[in-house]
Amino acid sequence: MKTDFKFSNLCGTVYTQGNLLFTPDGNSLLSPVGNRVSVFDLLNNKSLTFPFENKKNIKRIALSPNANLLLTVDEDGRVLLINFQRRVVLHHFNFKSPAEDVQFSNDGKYFAVTLGKHIQVWKSPGFNREFAPFVLHRKYTGHFDDITSVTWSNDSRFFISTSKDMTAKIYSLHPMEGFTPITLSGHRNYVIGAYFSADQETIYTVSKDGALFVWKYNPFNEIKSDENEDDEMNIDKKEDSQLAKKWVIASRHYFNQSSTKVVCSAYHAASNLLVIGFSSGIFGIWEMPEFNNIHTLSISQKKIDSVTINATGEWLAFGSSKLGQLLVWEWQSESYVLKQQGHYYDMNTLSYSTDGQNIATGGDDGKVKVWNTVSGFCFVTFSEHSSGVSVVEFAKNGQVLFSASLDGTVRAFDLIRYRNFRTFTSPSPVQFTALAVDPSGEIVCAGSMDTFEIFVWSVQTGKLLDVLAGHEGPISSLVFSPSGIELASGSWDGTTRSWDVFNRGKHVEVFRHNSDILAIVYRPDGKQLATSTLNGQIIFWDVENGIQTGTIEGRKDISGGRRVNDRTTAANSSSGKSFNSLCYTADGSCILAGGNSKYVCLYDVKSQLLLKKFQISHNLSLDGIQEFLNSKNITEAGPFDLIDETGELSDLEDRLDNSLPGTQKGDLSARKTRPEIRTKSIKFSPTGQSWSAASTEGLLIYSLDENLLFDPFELEIDITPKSTLEALHSEEYIKALIMSFRLNELYLIHQVYEKIPPENIGLIVKDFPEKYIEKLLKFIASNIEESPHVEFHLLWIMKLLTIHGKYLRQYSNQFSSILRSLQKAIGKTLEDLSKICDENTYTIEYFLSLKDQ
Repeated sequence: MKTDFKFSNLCGTVYTQGNLLFTPDGNSLLSPVGNRVSVFDLLNNKSLTFPFENKKNIKRIALSPNANLLLTVDEDGRVLLINFQRRVVLHHFNFKSPAEDVQFSNDGKYFAVTLGKHIQVWKSPGFNREFAPFVLHRKYTGHFDDITSVTWSNDSRFFISTSKDMTAKIYSLHPMEGFTPITLSGHRNYVIGAYFSADQETIYTVSKDGALFVWKYNPFNEIKSDENEDDEMNIDKKEDSQLAKKWVIASRHYFNQSSTKVVCSAYHAASNLLVIGFSSGIFGIWEMPEFNNIHTLSISQKKIDSVTINATGEWLAFGSSKLGQLLVWEWQSESYVLKQQGHYYDMNTLSYSTDGQNIATGGDDGKVKVWNTVSGFCFVTFSEHSSGVSVVEFAKNGQVLFSASLDGTVRAFDLIRYRNFRTFTSPSPVQFTALAVDPSGEIVCAGSMDTFEIFVWSVQTGKLLDVLAGHEGPISSLVFSPSGIELASGSWDGTTRSWDVFNRGKHVEVFRHNSDILAIVYRPDGKQLATSTLNGQIIFWDVENGIQTGTIEGRKDISGGRRVNDRTTAANSSSGKSFNSLCYTADGSCILAGGNSKYVCLYDVKSQLLLKKFQISHNLSLDGIQEFLNSKNITEAGPFDLIDETGELSDLEDRLDNSLPGTQKGDLSARKTRPEIRTKSIKFSPTGQSWSAASTEGLLIYSLDENLLFDPFELEIDITPKSTLEALHSEEYIKALIMSFRLNELYLIHQVYEKIPPENIGLIVKDFPEKYIEKLLKFIASNIEESPHVEFHLLWIMKLLTIHGKYLRQYSNQFSSILRSLQKAIGKTLEDLSKICDENTYTIEYFLSLKDQ
């Protein structure tokens, strides 16, 4: 069993806070998700989350014009310098105070960062190994309040800053004779954005109260401004004021959105488009300098936090942190390029489809979402439930998804037509906390929190078949055995019961524990049952004999991290020291366990030893990450992190608090306490190549590191790449193939495999040693999606399954994950081919019609 699982992607969270960025080619969008950065490839419909993490939630990101360097700045001003192309962290730096904005100059030689009332301009680092990659160029002062944004001119000689002191200032990058910083004043609320036009003769400034000022430059000051003559008389007759008079207000415009504020803005100089996002969830597009309104649309009920425009000016990206929503809109065709939103509240549960290609998640917001593991996107959302979803389960056969909720219903969803086709309810209203579907997909069972009963329904008719009673506490977990004959249930009454759903005459077997049961799971062969208890133990039972075969003491493994308001040390804290989710690996040799902690533990079942601990997050913005608290963060009023500073915010809507006091669930952004790191559910992929965790951060996917360079198998001294190729040229195909598998060099296996003539495949497979079948099937499964030789691969698969079918059936448990990944690869190829065939049909018809003409 390989344990080198590495973080590969984050689904379920698309935007949390900060600014959005398009890459220079305009095809990809960068979005901050907590303390990580996600990249959404809009052309290939894929998403990727970088593996590196900032210490806290990211506040600003900046990308150099050549897309080589990426800067990510967190809430405390700590910076990561990243090689964007290779996804590698080059340097760590600390500005030592929060940064409101970071912008690279258009020539890429400098970047400006706003720190409070000051602006620092730094020279852009290179790729060479340097003692100090960050070199300060100059520090600029002059504002009387915090600076909100900075924008560079097209020639990178000037930049303009906006501030909460209701002014904008123009600075020069290098000292210029006779030039002093120019102040543009006149707004009645703080300025959130200022932009140069393409010819640099016009400046647009946008304030929070919805005013837009157009400033024109004239060295002779001939333009008549809208200002009163009295205002002009009050200007001091000094040299610097003469320079300032060269920039005059040519016109004033107002967005006229009643009772809303401007939150964000973006300007595209090439097409003169100004995009404004409002606190009411409305955005507008104006054409400058005429101020023609092109569109005004509402995209959500919450405020738009960030807006950006791609290089061509065709796509607009919007981020809303309250909803966790990310939109990319093509304004000319008025259509969505991308529309993604995570769960509004906590993500409670997850389930893999049988081919491992899709993951379903359920949340406290009552929504069921289905995510594609390849693209990382959600492709369908079901919102029929009226309360939190406790459990989701895929049916083993067919495209059906089941969900159980606290609203007292179990629902079945059709993933072909995307509809809720069955709703199962109990005779009296109860809250469902557990769900199980038998392997045939004919029977669905749900356990209740209130009456401690298990309800059994028929999927075909929707009728209630049976009610199983006997537990004396809420049902925490339900699971069918792989054979589908037995149903196991775990309860807070400290017992696990094994029921025969199809034969009520059989005795119900009871496994007693010393503590409440939190999770139960069958081993893939159905011969072993693992249970997790509240006292931090994982207990293994022999199902046939009903005896306990082993115990793992996991309290010390899962414990870690201390909450800010804890009065005891992390070692003495009782919270979070048990596993609330268990899952066997595909081959049943290991078990994965997670709970209300930052750790996920992987144990070997046979030796009952801890193999590896995965820390799912290092984000200090979450509670329960730090092992020790720093005494300097303790004030007379308690921990500094818990002091409520919302009363000091400038806007009424930000000061208002609508959250219920003491609530532990709900909108994490409105809670009085910080969100806590925890794992709600863990599942292994049926292919065995990855596992996922539903956590506070979102849906984390960990995959095996496929970049292992050299992992030989039964290597001998005379087996070398040279001797392997010699055997291949001598047409000793079976010998060459075995030698390449022994060396385990991917390029060599590929070379030998591709050179084998199709007519020899049957003979080679017949004499092929059985111990290499697993490696050959795994290679074909990974290669089939990328290679154009579809028939060649199918010949290999058909011969292997026909000739070695008996062996594969005998060791089905060992080969189950590989066969599933093979099925997934064939299914994907079929999907791609059918799409190409459909497209080609119309093209051929078109050419045939041309021939007739």
